[in-house]
Amino acid sequence: MAKIAPSILSADFANLERDIHDIEKNSADWVHVDVMDGIFVPNISIGIPVVQAIRPVTDLPLDVHLMIDRPIRYVEQFAKAGADWLTIHVEADQPQNTLEALDKIHALGCKAAISLKPKTPAEAAIPYLAKCDMILVMTVEPGFGGQKFMADMMPKIRKLREMLDKVNPGCLIEVDGGVDANTCTVCKESGAEVLVAGSAYFKASDRAAFVKTVQA
Repeated sequence: MAKIAPSILSADFANLERDIHDIEKNSADWVHVDVMDGIFVPNISIGIPVVQAIRPVTDLPLDVHLMIDRPIRYVEQFAKAGADWLTIHVEADQPQNTLEALDKIHALGCKAAISLKPKTPAEAAIPYLAKCDMILVMTVEPGFGGQKFMADMMPKIRKLREMLDKVNPGCLIEVDGGVDANTCTVCKESGAEVLVAGSAYFKASDRAAFVKTVQA
């Protein structure tokens, strides 16, 4: 059974607590938090104070996706703010800093993940495979919600699963971008175990049914 992590990027920010409780009520698994700095991606979203504010609101795992430049500078603050999972981009810093950041995330008691942009090949993950609890494959260009799903990322997911099965079989694969009731199927068939859904979840006429469809 797949996990679903609704992204609060598509929530009503004036009613964020209400929407997070809605995620719980509809039996979703995690809360996905998209953090953007306007440098690594061309958009600015939310940061450490929002993670701190929502931590007491839910017992669901907070899946914090750092789309920020040189994330090693901030992993400690996000961990202390209440993140359960911290995902950093391999494209956001030098390899030695990325490796150090993954170690730091683990030392702070969080699960550590890396993310790959659409144009980044699966092989870019090789130096980090043994240190990851999860790998996030972007199926849109990171920065904005509501983009069209890139089906041509499915071979990357299959390649990553193949590589992980050799060195770190317990590592999860997450997909983020354009996931809906239709595209979730090919993601799961390709090896994804965690699916992020923003627009599709919050626009669903029956959110509980949508969650069950993605999890099935």
